[in-house]
Amino acid sequence: MSKRIARIIIAIFGILIGLYPLMYLLSGERINLLQGKPDELYFSSLWQAGFHFHIIFGGIALLIGWIQFFPRIRNRYLRFHRIIGRIYVVAVMLGGIAGIYLALNANGGIIAKTGFFLLGIGWTSTTLFGLGTVRKGMIDRHQSFMIFSYALCFAAVTLRIWLPLLQAYFGEFLPAYRIVAWLCWVPNLLVAWWIVSRKERQHLVSTH
Repeated sequence: MSKRIARIIIAIFGILIGLYPLMYLLSGERINLLQGKPDELYFSSLWQAGFHFHIIFGGIALLIGWIQFFPRIRNRYLRFHRIIGRIYVVAVMLGGIAGIYLALNANGGIIAKTGFFLLGIGWTSTTLFGLGTVRKGMIDRHQSFMIFSYALCFAAVTLRIWLPLLQAYFGEFLPAYRIVAWLCWVPNLLVAWWIVSRKERQHLVSTH
C-alpha cells in the first residue's frame, strides 16, 4: 500500500510539473528564471532553441515516465510499455542534451553550472544504459537504470520544491540557485540507489 501511495504521489507531481512548460509557452513573456538572463543570451537563437527543447521534451519525459513504474500497467500492457519507453528515451535525449547546453550558461557561476551539467550527463547516461540493457535482455539491470533515470528526471519537481524554500531562507536568488543545482538531484539519486539496492537484496533472498 505504501509503495502504491508513493507511486501515486510521484505520478501527480510528474503530471503537474510535466505540464509546467505550458506556462512558458503560453505566456509569451519573460517570466520566472528567464528574468535573470542577460539580453544577449535570452535573445540568442541557439539559447532559445535549447531552452524550448529542454522544457518541451523534459516535460514530456516527466509527464509519461511515471507510468512505467506501475506494475499492473507494465505487465498487462507490454506493447504500451514499450511505446512509452521509446518516447521517454527520445524525450530524454533531446531534453537532456539541451539541458547540458543550458547548464553551461546557467546563473550562479561554476557551482550551479557544474551541478546542472552533471545532472544532464547523469540523466542521459542512465537512460542510455537502461536502453542498452533491455536490448540485451537484462531486465533487472534495465529496471534499475530506469529508476535512476526517472529519479534524475524528477529533479524538475524537487527543484521547484527546494528553490522557494531556499530563497526564503537566504533572502536572495543566487545563493539558493547554487545550492538547488545540486540539491534537486543528489538526494533523488541517493533514494534511487536505496530502492535499487533494496530490490537487489530482495531478489538475492528470493533466489536463495
